[in-house]
Amino acid sequence: MTLTPTARRTALAVTAAAGLALSGLALAPYAGASPAAHGVSTARSCAVSTHPDVMACKALKVTQGVNTLKKSTGSVNPAAAPSGFGPADLQSAYALPSSGGSGATVAIVDAYDDPNAEADLATYRSTYGLPACTTDNGCFSKVGQSGSASSLPSADAGWAEEISLDLDMVSAACPDCHILLVEADDSSMTNLGESVNTAVSLGAKYVSNSYGGGESSSDPSYDSSYFDHPGVAITVSAGDSGYGAEYPAASQYVTAVGGTSLTSDSSSRGWTESVWTGTGSGCSSYDAKPSWQTDADCGKRTIADVSAVADPATGVAVYDTYSSDTGWEVFGGTSASSPLIAAVYALAGAPSAGSYPASFPYAHSDALNDVASGSNGSCGGSYLCTGVSGFDGPTGLGTPNGTAAFAG
Repeated sequence: MTLTPTARRTALAVTAAAGLALSGLALAPYAGASPAAHGVSTARSCAVSTHPDVMACKALKVTQGVNTLKKSTGSVNPAAAPSGFGPADLQSAYALPSSGGSGATVAIVDAYDDPNAEADLATYRSTYGLPACTTDNGCFSKVGQSGSASSLPSADAGWAEEISLDLDMVSAACPDCHILLVEADDSSMTNLGESVNTAVSLGAKYVSNSYGGGESSSDPSYDSSYFDHPGVAITVSAGDSGYGAEYPAASQYVTAVGGTSLTSDSSSRGWTESVWTGTGSGCSSYDAKPSWQTDADCGKRTIADVSAVADPATGVAVYDTYSSDTGWEVFGGTSASSPLIAAVYALAGAPSAGSYPASFPYAHSDALNDVASGSNGSCGGSYLCTGVSGFDGPTGLGTPNGTAAFAG
């Protein structure tokens, strides 16, 4: 019997769910799994991990109540514009140049294969008038965790949505950047970590990781094995379950990226932001505090460092065809903010040799938009879960206002 593409993807999802049940993971219901603010419902693209050394991607797909606010769409015909923020919106909100980063390679590390990654990326970019980014023109490349373009992992529909979100966010923020997609064999921390090392070995100076899981006593050893790469900007999603520390966002060597709700307004900036209620934040139980963090209420690593839009109710447009909902969709989660910040690092220029780019925003906090309202949980009113003036857990030092805070 020959399966239709939709039936084939459904079968893959069922098979994946069965395998995850055997490996310590729980699969969230796909439709309407979790209500979000402003009347939208969302579903997690990936399984929720119940094992500290197995990671879950942080993509949240809007399943009901898609934000109907009209977006500015640049050259896109408004009648044909996808729902969700596009490149022109994000560049405007964060004062990013429409060009720059030429020749810089942003790496995306995810688990499993997205067979449609390049084709879906082409649709996103052509829709918004961005330059083509293909294997043929040298802009796009996809490899497995060993670095081989011909040895790829098995496909997974949920992680494919994550991959599409990541590729589209890098494209939106840095249209001239090259993109390297490294696909880990599975979602274990060891294989994802090896994929980070592969991305760095292939020359990427900017590496985004839109996944996370519970902390464990193994995290300090993972730090030294996979994330200690001086001169490389490594960004990690802070999480989508509200207040509470996750790894690898807790690594002392990475830029942990929190999430905001982003709306247009009549201010001089033209936009306003508040803490997204779902963003992760917290105080690590295992990871040492980096020297550039000086907040008082956490003796170890504090999450997050910076932030960007992640609220699904103010979500971004994504094009994906390797899932049950084929085509244009709206996504949120700190899976959106991590690749966006990685691309902003690329726009800011190559990090100086021997530096830890996670420290750069702390030296240039005046070049960020402070986010001083909202909360993501209960922590006794502390800055660890509450948006306050200056540094706070949910949004760190703030969101990009140009690229100056990410240079060093």
